[in-house]
Amino acid sequence: MRLRLFLRRLTVSAPRMAVRSAMPWPLRWVVLALALGFCGAIALWAFEFGKSIAGLDSVSRDRLAQARAEAQSLRDQLASTRAERDSAQSVANTASTQLTAEKSVQESLLARNKQLEAENRSLRDDLGFFEQLIPSTAGGGLAIRGLQAEARSPRQIHWQVLVIQQVKNPPEFNGRLEISFNGVQRGAPWSMVLPGGGQPLKLRQYGRLEGVFDLPEQTVVRGVTARVMDGSAVKAVQTLRL
Repeated sequence: MRLRLFLRRLTVSAPRMAVRSAMPWPLRWVVLALALGFCGAIALWAFEFGKSIAGLDSVSRDRLAQARAEAQSLRDQLASTRAERDSAQSVANTASTQLTAEKSVQESLLARNKQLEAENRSLRDDLGFFEQLIPSTAGGGLAIRGLQAEARSPRQIHWQVLVIQQVKNPPEFNGRLEISFNGVQRGAPWSMVLPGGGQPLKLRQYGRLEGVFDLPEQTVVRGVTARVMDGSAVKAVQTLRL
């Protein structure tokens, strides 16, 4: 019987047997964690020991110091570049201000130059006009010395007349000045005097009168005549051909 039972246990039909550990599973996890931590510590120690043997720590420190030095150098260069930029910007602003001032001065000088040119032309005209004041050698009496006429536009003429007495300390003259224009209007002869029959003329040594005459339409002026009248007597006359 015992032999049969023993043989039965050795066969496939023998009952299953489970082997259980007496250590609980939380303790297993703790042991496993300690083992892994120990292995990690050993690996880290081996890595650091290998770096120290190979000299990697000193190399890393040297590279870090070099990188810091390069970063500081770059910061210094950046600060220097910013300072140069600010200086250049200041110079540019100053140059722009000076350029604006010089441009304003130049425009003022151009305007002044134009004004001086206009005054110079006016002075030349006055000089040419007052040169007529020089007494002639023909004798004394009234004389028209400066009859001028200039077309301002197709329908407007500016005229001026200088009348002098060609003697020293002459008596005062009171008369009138008559200006007449002649030419062609629509193909036919045309003439006309200033409206009002003449302008009062009062002078002792010299006198100058001027004015503007508006022409009728389709009129071309060929000549201007000035007469100094003393009552009904003609004291001086001059004609200007245009």
